[in-house]
Amino acid sequence: MKSYVFLAEGFEITEALATVDVLRRGKINTLTVSISDSLQVTASNQTTVIADLLFDKQPLDDADLIVLPGGMPGTINLGKYQPLLDLVLQYHQKGKLIAAICAAPTIFGKLGLLNGKHAVCYPGMEEGLTGAIVTNQGVVRDGNIITAKGMGVSQHFGVALLEALTDRDTAQQVARAAIIS
Repeated sequence: MKSYVFLAEGFEITEALATVDVLRRGKINTLTVSISDSLQVTASNQTTVIADLLFDKQPLDDADLIVLPGGMPGTINLGKYQPLLDLVLQYHQKGKLIAAICAAPTIFGKLGLLNGKHAVCYPGMEEGLTGAIVTNQGVVRDGNIITAKGMGVSQHFGVALLEALTDRDTAQQVARAAIIS
């Protein structure tokens, strides 16, 4: 199993890296991908991380899951990057898992992927979930789309992604070992 977590300038660091951590603990080959021309990406809290890959240096259609962390202006930057939007559409059309947290589910709304689907996002941004049945849960899965509210549920988001990729037992084992309650 393989997943990609996409990083744009101004991303929410906890949403990205807690998710990466949970997936890697679950033995998912998880790589971070910078959408800029540099592996160094600065989060919304001014912490700079080094991504594993650059978006435009290799094909990225070989994963089982793609993840969009939120944060501002990270979500805006992800939403303006057409090659990523095209990739999200490609994954969705193939029925592969796509996931977003915080403000990033609004990108799915903008792409028309949430019509009739249950979804959640950062409180106050629900208008961007075009066509969705908006819930108040921390993490929501509807078919191949998984969305989450924000930083406070990052680990639960990671566990939900792990369960979608593997099974409930594996996800619960990782959650127990990491004391994710």
